Amino acid sequence: MSIRIGNGYDIHRLGPDRPLILGGITIPHTLGLLGHSDADVLTHAIMDAMLGALGLGDIGRYFPPSDPKWKGADSLELLDQIYQMVQQRGWTIGNVDTVVVAERPKLKPHIAPMQQCLAKRLAVAADQIGIKATTNEKLGPTGREEGIAAYAVVLLVQE
Repeated sequence: MSIRIGNGYDIHRLGPDRPLILGGITIPHTLGLLGHSDADVLTHAIMDAMLGALGLGDIGRYFPPSDPKWKGADSLELLDQIYQMVQQRGWTIGNVDTVVVAERPKLKPHIAPMQQCLAKRLAVAADQIGIKATTNEKLGPTGREEGIAAYAVVLLVQE
């Protein structure tokens, strides 16, 4: 059996008049994430981790923000494309482990729906998707509630 590990990171600013989407789930909040796509930092970090494990760069290489084709893109649809790349190369998802850094809103009630959504897209059990939420203790841009960040690690397995 072969294994590969990749890690990913993403951060986006918070702003008005945008939905807050994390892990494919719309979360009630007064602010949303700003970006060229839907700015789902959790899904973006997972995609970068998958690409890293494959040695294929980052999501900017495949979905550049300079390309109007990706404006407003649904990150779950982009995740589907990255997951196809994983499968085409003979790999499967062993597990995904993530951390979302946000002062507000509190994410605990949304973790199970995010796990289920991502697990469905990646054809794994929900317990193969780890999502932890933390604050930055009021430090830095996430602590000042200027943005939300996410970190991800993905284990790929090949028989």
